[in-house]
Amino acid sequence: MRNRYLDLLRALAIVRVVVYHVTGWASLTLIFPAMSVMFALAGSLMAASLLRSGPVAVGRRLRRLLPSLWVLAAIFVPAMLLTGLPLTPKVLLWLFPVSDPPANYWGALALSPIWYLRDYLWFVLASPVALWLFRRFPLPTLLAPYCLLLVIESGIYQNPPLVLRHFGLYFGAWLLGFAHQSGMLRRLSAWVLVPTAFTLAALGGAWVLTHQGPRGYDLNDIPLGNALWSAAFILVALGRSPATADWVDRSAVVARAVTVLNRRALTVYLWHMAFVVALTPLVDMVGWSHQDLLGLAIRVTLVFLLVCLVTALVGWVEDIAAQRPPELIPGGRRPTSQPTRRHAESRTDDPDPGRGRPARRRAPPVPEQRDRGDEIIAR
Repeated sequence: MRNRYLDLLRALAIVRVVVYHVTGWASLTLIFPAMSVMFALAGSLMAASLLRSGPVAVGRRLRRLLPSLWVLAAIFVPAMLLTGLPLTPKVLLWLFPVSDPPANYWGALALSPIWYLRDYLWFVLASPVALWLFRRFPLPTLLAPYCLLLVIESGIYQNPPLVLRHFGLYFGAWLLGFAHQSGMLRRLSAWVLVPTAFTLAALGGAWVLTHQGPRGYDLNDIPLGNALWSAAFILVALGRSPATADWVDRSAVVARAVTVLNRRALTVYLWHMAFVVALTPLVDMVGWSHQDLLGLAIRVTLVFLLVCLVTALVGWVEDIAAQRPPELIPGGRRPTSQPTRRHAESRTDDPDPGRGRPARRRAPPVPEQRDRGDEIIAR
């Protein structure tokens, strides 16, 4: 049975991402560092998949990741080619984005969330080796990405490749997901976890205050502050996560919303920025600013409505990628089929019921497990 608390965290992260991209409020990155939280959740699920299935889990994860990207590329790549994007072999990166796929002037902004899939792809490919190292040398493996980022941000290692910079920035959160899956975070006593989280938050906060970016205290512009602050948040959010969160399902509306956001996380993430960009001319025409709360509320509502529309149109691709029956709106209750009398009579533990011996009492059926949600999402 899934832990609905983790589903709730992912759903809140998705909503935060969309609201942030519409409003541009830097404070949202401090209140809820959604990017790192999503990488941590994904890392936890990836570790569980590797322990259960071995390296084959990498292929399964890619199978769930790429089809939604291909649907997006099938629409946007031809549009960009018709509006100035050169047709070169690099266009093939839209099929397997181990590097940033090419985009033209408007596509670069509308499709900017692709960087997350690139990083996610890197981390998935690196996970078998990383998990092997983590299980043998847990603490050094956890510290390695943060040490790498410190070396880069302090200027000791200048002009590093993009892949190393992003491994330093976000792979630490992914490895904290490994620690959550293994139970390491839960086993930490409060006397260790709380001071560690407080120290990380203090160091990260001090770095943020003294290294403002072009957008002020936006964590996305301050890599080291982002990594440290996010690590503190993850330690508390996952280190003291409840074993269950049944209260999420007490409200049918909340339960359905959490389920939909989890099973359509990749679709929401990939498409929402295009709608933010498309509404920009309308914002300029009407004159709404980031200080106009009513205008911001209308913009957020319009973006979510458009995301809901495109999710209904193409979100079912995520069901097929996860080998689930496609649904227009996920989370509906499916009727449970009752076994026929003949089928019920044949399900006994007696090797030969026809000999006149009474059939043994059958064990109660195991409750059907819920489908796994998806673990993708965003900045």
